[in-house]
Amino acid sequence: MSYEPGAQKIKLPETEEGTVLFNVDPIIIKHHYEIDYIHSYAQDSPFFAGLTKKKLLGSQCTQCNYKFATPRSHCMECGAKTEWFELPLEGKIHTWTTCYFGSEEFLKETPFTLILVEFEGVNTLFLSRLVGVEPGKAKIGMRVKAQFLRNCKFKPTDVYFVPA
Repeated sequence: MSYEPGAQKIKLPETEEGTVLFNVDPIIIKHHYEIDYIHSYAQDSPFFAGLTKKKLLGSQCTQCNYKFATPRSHCMECGAKTEWFELPLEGKIHTWTTCYFGSEEFLKETPFTLILVEFEGVNTLFLSRLVGVEPGKAKIGMRVKAQFLRNCKFKPTDVYFVPA
């Protein structure tokens, strides 16, 4: 296609909305981005189904019996397949941290406390939020118990811990 002088100009339709400029050098603008994902939990599906029944499921090796507090299809120690087992709903804090910044989902909750929960007889730890304890007041060894959201969203945040 050749351009001829005096030919009609082709323009895309435009709106009156603009872009908010936060900084000039470097240029920083606000840009909203939204997308829907279709996501499969695949082999981890039983863990998330367990949350709907107020249960925590871990993985246990079928060969060496190593117990994981989080979903695993294969043992990280020997490589054998794992099977599901029900975790206790009570444990103790192995370690904790107070988060003063968070993703969009947790922004309204900052500061919040993340804990690694230790379950008796389980070889690994479970990462979750601690609710009902002032930030900075958690204690290593504190007994905690699992609580579940009333309406499951099929997310790891469907479970959280409170003092036992």
